Amino acid sequence: MPTMTGWWSRRSIAGKVELYTRWTFHLMAPVELFALSSIPLGLGGPGGLDTGAVLGLTLWIVAHCAFCAVVASRGLDHTTGVRVRPVRLATALCAVTALANLTVAALWTARILPDGSVNASVIVVSGVFTVGALVLCLDRVRHMAYAVAATAVATALPVLLFGHGAPESLAALVAVLLGGGGYASACGFSSWLLGVVQELERSRDLKARLAVAEERLRFGRDLHDVMGRNLSVIALKSELAVQLARRGRPEGVDQMVEVQRIAQESQREVREVVRGYREADLRVELEGARGVLDAAGIDCAVDAPALGLPGGVQSALGWVVRETTTNVLRHGDARRCAITLSRTADEVLLTVENDGAAVRDGAGAPGRTGSGLAGLRERLGAVGGTLEAGFTDPHSFRVTARVPLAVPERAGTRHEKETVA
Repeated sequence: MPTMTGWWSRRSIAGKVELYTRWTFHLMAPVELFALSSIPLGLGGPGGLDTGAVLGLTLWIVAHCAFCAVVASRGLDHTTGVRVRPVRLATALCAVTALANLTVAALWTARILPDGSVNASVIVVSGVFTVGALVLCLDRVRHMAYAVAATAVATALPVLLFGHGAPESLAALVAVLLGGGGYASACGFSSWLLGVVQELERSRDLKARLAVAEERLRFGRDLHDVMGRNLSVIALKSELAVQLARRGRPEGVDQMVEVQRIAQESQREVREVVRGYREADLRVELEGARGVLDAAGIDCAVDAPALGLPGGVQSALGWVVRETTTNVLRHGDARRCAITLSRTADEVLLTVENDGAAVRDGAGAPGRTGSGLAGLRERLGAVGGTLEAGFTDPHSFRVTARVPLAVPERAGTRHEKETVA
């Protein structure tokens, strides 16, 4: 079952909306074909239309259905930014439809197509589906309204010009205005909705990239504040020591000792900056996860009472919350996420579970893990903890972290001795 539905579950929200919209308009071609093709086919035979007229009218209906489907597809490509606006294709559809309506009206006058209801139905319905395809190529509501009005006039005008009476012409005009206006409204709204969802998807991706860039800027700013002044002092004192050494002054040794002291102090300060960057506060990460997921439209439920955990345990679990939150945002299509923190006599248990999980190119599949989860296992292993991750059902993914309350001393010592390469 997951294999059968994977083509849908692997898509993002924007991808699902686009797929649904595209197939909705692709199905309009069979709808038009079913609505119109039965008319000429039912009129053939003895006492009805001749075979040539039936065949010609049927071929035109089939061609018009296919033409409208192609224009609608290219219009959606324009909405999603894949292609430029199909101006030439839309113009060709208008010209071919207008020419066909003139031909049908002329054959109506010549009694080759004697049934007025059949002719009017073909002219009106083709006009309605034409304006629907055209609207998908437009962006502004005003232009869509102009397209509906122009199509209605272009549909009614041949009926009037070939002498079929003002009532018939007015009826065709009103039918296209009402039917085409309603269909165009639905098409325009679908196109607008698809564009909005695409923009939201791009905004969410941009927000994630900006968050990473902001964190890099913060780290760079902190590192500059620590190293900028100290490096300037080291450069000045080194230059002074060189000058004193050239003059044979013993004070040069004192200056180099001071340079050594400042260099060691700079190394310690850089280590503190990196340690602060690498460590994560559990309470801050939980609040951050709730805010980020809520902003992304994901219902986040956090059940994490204040447990008074040691600093090493909080830092390790904070990294689990940070990494799993990133995975929820980047992978799958989650609508809900639950974060639960509990404590037993000798360990702390953290679970993060979300729905809408998707297996992409093997990521997250049983037996295969990404670099993010592998990094978490290394961090938890350093404090004696374990990490389990996997699907609880085809669309639900759970990460479980266990950390003992008694952090091994060797792990803490190694963590304190981390240095910058």
